[in-house]
Amino acid sequence: MTVAPRTPQPSTTALSVNLNKVALVRNTRHLGIPSVTRAATLCLQAGAHGITVHPRPDERHIRAHDVHDLAELLKAWPDREFNIEGNPFHNLMGFVRAVRPQQVTFVPDSEGQFTSDHGWNFPADAERLRPLIAEAQALGARVSLFMDAEPDQMAGAKAVGADRVELYTEPYAAAWHTPQRDAQLERFRAAAQAALDFGLGVNAGHDLNRDNLTAFVRTVPGVSEVSIGHALIADALELGYSETIAAYNHCISAAR
Repeated sequence: MTVAPRTPQPSTTALSVNLNKVALVRNTRHLGIPSVTRAATLCLQAGAHGITVHPRPDERHIRAHDVHDLAELLKAWPDREFNIEGNPFHNLMGFVRAVRPQQVTFVPDSEGQFTSDHGWNFPADAERLRPLIAEAQALGARVSLFMDAEPDQMAGAKAVGADRVELYTEPYAAAWHTPQRDAQLERFRAAAQAALDFGLGVNAGHDLNRDNLTAFVRTVPGVSEVSIGHALIADALELGYSETIAAYNHCISAAR
């Protein structure tokens, strides 16, 4: 049965689906299932605004061919975005040069790192980042820098030429069921406002889920995009992609 694409509902915050965990499951066997491109298609049909992948050098989840396959797939979805994230000093820039995604997110993780867990630091990282940001922009990509929620770091992100920052939201998610939740929300609110004040766009991601997403988008100003992978794919195992994407878009809409 052919499923008609569902147009994303108007929102100030776009939902980009990270497909790394789909690839991780696929890679445990040699059968090619579950399909990363099929997952992307179902998410886009259900109303996701974009697709995110983080191809690490060891290819433990997303592999090089996935990046190229998804870039080809997304040509049929000109109103959606492809976001490739990773360390620009490892393998990221080769993908940027080859497929020219709409957005690249520079993440300062090590080659063997389990998952991203910290942002860039300024001024320490400034000089080595600046030429790669300029190169990615010359290739037509918007550049977002993965950053901790530190207001005083936003001037540095702007100074090196970034278009956006992606706030690393794990500390907020970890505090969700604790008395520190409101303090973390205030921390992220202040960081986002600082980014906006310097003319940067604001993205967010890491451990956002159906429980904590609405409060985050409602409280933190100017969030242009959330990138969600682990929780969303876990929900999709129970609910299916269509219902899951609808649920996350509802969480975003409820924040308005």
